[in-house]
Amino acid sequence: MKVVRNITEIEFDKKTAVSVGTFDGVHTGHRKIIEKLNSVRDSKGLRSVLITFDPHPQIVLRNRAKDIRILSTLEEKLEIFSQLDIDIVFVINFTKDFANTTANDFYKKYLIDKIGLNDLVLGYDHMFGKNREGNYDTLKELSAKYDFTVDRVDEYKPDDVHISSSVLRELLSAEGNVKKAAKILGRNYSIEGTVVEGKKLGRELGYPTANIKIPDEFKLIPAIGIYAVEVKLRDKAYYGMMSIGRNPTVTDDNSIKLEVNIFDFSDDIYGEKIKIGFIDRIREEIKFENIDKLRTQLHSDKKISLEILNK
Repeated sequence: MKVVRNITEIEFDKKTAVSVGTFDGVHTGHRKIIEKLNSVRDSKGLRSVLITFDPHPQIVLRNRAKDIRILSTLEEKLEIFSQLDIDIVFVINFTKDFANTTANDFYKKYLIDKIGLNDLVLGYDHMFGKNREGNYDTLKELSAKYDFTVDRVDEYKPDDVHISSSVLRELLSAEGNVKKAAKILGRNYSIEGTVVEGKKLGRELGYPTANIKIPDEFKLIPAIGIYAVEVKLRDKAYYGMMSIGRNPTVTDDNSIKLEVNIFDFSDDIYGEKIKIGFIDRIREEIKFENIDKLRTQLHSDKKISLEILNK
């Protein structure tokens, strides 16, 4: 897979199948579109080009950008795309100026004139361009004018469940329902960060934790609570339990902390990169009367986590 950030890096070729979207989370609905893109490519002898945007358009367009939470950073999206047999991924730098591009100008100047376009593969609800003016009817008119085919992918609703990035954000941030989110994503929801020093309170409780700092301020963190997790570290997989919360039993600090207790692991990993995959939510965060009751609960949390993980 070739990743480009400047359209001049893409050689013009009319024999191209293109799909355009933000693809936040690259969930199972997105994957159906990508599967169709590659199916069209293979059946017609084309190349596949997937166009996406960075940063997320809502971060640029909405006034309250701090409230926007993304499911996947660009690096995470590219890692997933690399597993999906795409030929070229074109990352467009999304700015306020670019947001004023009309749908007609985008498809004419970018796809038809510069990249080349034989087939355009889009989701059932695709809208694009200034004020989201570009829709399926607009594209059908353009396809007749510029001689390309529009392939529209029907909504994917397994078990009559609506699949969208918005649904995923609600499941994760409001409910912490990582198990249901995993079904929609087709994989466990994950976060990546760096291990930093904490107050080492977990060590005193017999459950040492790695404190994690997330580099992207817009990355969605699941709801406060305790989770059974998979840990990727040094190219190896481990398991553990993670706390997302304020640690009300042991501190008055109101900031949200991300801490993971990795089972059967005791190495010093300060400064190292770590990836957490959320498997299931065990419980809400609780303020206990004393440290002993918290320690007893941690014993129970580990037992439940191991039962979940053993399944």
